[in-house]
Amino acid sequence: MDVALGGTFDPVHDGHRRLFERAFELGDVTVGLTSDELAPKTRDVDRRVRSYDERKADLETELESIAADHGRAFEIRILEAPTGIATEPQYDYLVVSPETREGGDRINEIRTERGHDPLEVVVVPHVLADDGDIISSTRIVKGEIDEHGTVLDGD
Repeated sequence: MDVALGGTFDPVHDGHRRLFERAFELGDVTVGLTSDELAPKTRDVDRRVRSYDERKADLETELESIAADHGRAFEIRILEAPTGIATEPQYDYLVVSPETREGGDRINEIRTERGHDPLEVVVVPHVLADDGDIISSTRIVKGEIDEHGTVLDGD
């Protein structure tokens, strides 16, 4: 089975790792990584996003061990549009977080319009930080938490 997922992944955290684990449980994985142009447009908060090349290098490091643990292959492709790679016919699953579920519905509409079978959209729950709030890259960049959800002192 072929699995698609997408994101900015800046920085990678335990919530992303949960998405990756679930994706590799399902099959070989293609990750759409937002382009330098698209990445800022996908943010709810205006913040600096590292370059595509930097994010891709970190993502490859993360995915290598998870893929090996599951005996799966992976590919990282540039994502130029929000609906991205998942509209292509070869995928069986789309792994999403709760806030991107609607994007999965839109992708399936596009797939149907193109005569492709709809994807099975797999929603992976958020990982919570020690304070009970969601682990997010924005919270990490702001210095509120680390990549594992440990609350950091504001000192």
